[in-house]
Amino acid sequence: MIEHHLPALLVVVPLVAAVVTALIRHGIAAYVTTLVASWTLPVMALMLLGQVLDGGEVSYALGDWAPPVGIEYRVDGANAPLLVLVAAMAALVATYAPRSVASEIDIGRRGWFYTMFLLCVAGLLGIAITADAFNAFVFLEISSLATYVLIALGRDRRALLAAYQYLILGTIGATLYVVGVGLIFVMTGSLNMGDVAARLAGIENTRPIFAALAFITVGISLKLALFPLHVWLPNAYAFAPSMATAFLASTATKVAVYLLLRFLFSLFGTDFVFVQHPITPILLALSLAAMFAASFVAVFQEDIKRMLAYSSVAQIGYITLGVALATQTGLTGAMVHVLNHALIKGALFLAVGCIVYRTGVFRIDQLAGIGRTMPVTMAAFVIAGLGLIGVPGTVGFVSKWYLVAAALEQGWWWLALAIVASSLIAVVYVGRIVEIAWFREPSSRVRAGKRLPIEMIAVTWVMAGATIYFGLDAEFTAGLAGRAADTLLAGLAGPG
Repeated sequence: MIEHHLPALLVVVPLVAAVVTALIRHGIAAYVTTLVASWTLPVMALMLLGQVLDGGEVSYALGDWAPPVGIEYRVDGANAPLLVLVAAMAALVATYAPRSVASEIDIGRRGWFYTMFLLCVAGLLGIAITADAFNAFVFLEISSLATYVLIALGRDRRALLAAYQYLILGTIGATLYVVGVGLIFVMTGSLNMGDVAARLAGIENTRPIFAALAFITVGISLKLALFPLHVWLPNAYAFAPSMATAFLASTATKVAVYLLLRFLFSLFGTDFVFVQHPITPILLALSLAAMFAASFVAVFQEDIKRMLAYSSVAQIGYITLGVALATQTGLTGAMVHVLNHALIKGALFLAVGCIVYRTGVFRIDQLAGIGRTMPVTMAAFVIAGLGLIGVPGTVGFVSKWYLVAAALEQGWWWLALAIVASSLIAVVYVGRIVEIAWFREPSSRVRAGKRLPIEMIAVTWVMAGATIYFGLDAEFTAGLAGRAADTLLAGLAGPG
């Protein structure tokens, strides 16, 4: 039955589609293949989520080799929502893509662009679904290599430098990760995460295991752009094609966050990581530094994509802040912000993609009056911007409510105030865009331009609408986040 093979199909479909687009090369045929493959993914991901909600975790052994000998795909409360997020974003961005890609990618490279997009999707889904530590490294490299090419395909020559910079730092991160996994394998003789978690009992305080924790944490932190390991991110987001930026900002760092959480909570365990070692104050300090420093830098950016990129670094700080608290409420806040920030930043970058398509403008000082010439697009931008600030009625408020509640549970009033104060900085850089776009006379640059395709407007508004809908009714997203937090805190059982 096809339902039994859904975990494998979720990864196989985009991989096969990537091979097909590479062989076709023709832009239109490659796009149709990408669109069809992308829209099958959320259907399968939602079916898997339904199976988890109804009957608990789903375990799938590849090649009939029973885990821990063979590779296991495992879907549970922690990764099922993430699979839906990545799959849904792939489908929406693919729908948005054709005109945007045609305007930013040379015709001879469009087939390759869609191939890299599908490989990136397959890699991210593989990272989220695998229960094998080394298999996660393989998928991490698949998604990373595809991402380097996606960034490099941007028309600005600086895209090549951004891709090369990410390549160097991404390779360092991957090397650190695989060294940590190697140490775990030497000490436990297993790569299955559930099996490793069981075998670590009694040897977790040895130096190799502590070193493995350090290598893996730093390696993944490079991938998720934890401050101050974020230096690759601003250029990557600024110079990548608009469609690629929207997808990566919504998914790539979120999947890396999940991978880190899986190791810290499910594999090494809460007590070993957060009680026996001083991880909490270190992660807390880095999170606060991201929330304030990156937000301040965003205020002074002249490129709207770079502004949003630094905002992403700050928002990652909110996620890791919830992780640092290591409580059910804090972890729920972190997981719900993984989902909510994906909606917010997806809407913002898709709106920017609409602006770039119509006017070719991305410098903030050139956006004067664009709210009057592109009112529908800029209205979506403003709504998502309100979510970024955390205004009540938006998804951003839900995330920050949980984080403030988690801080107050610890009796840390100063931390709750820091969360609110850092959010006020977002008022400055979002307000700057609103003032320039709506309260100034339109320049000649923004008066002229191409007609905006309906699919680009529609997808942008789907994302903007979601920031309001799930902000007013957070039961579904917060419920999934709470279930994910419970799953992570409970740790992993042995291989299924």
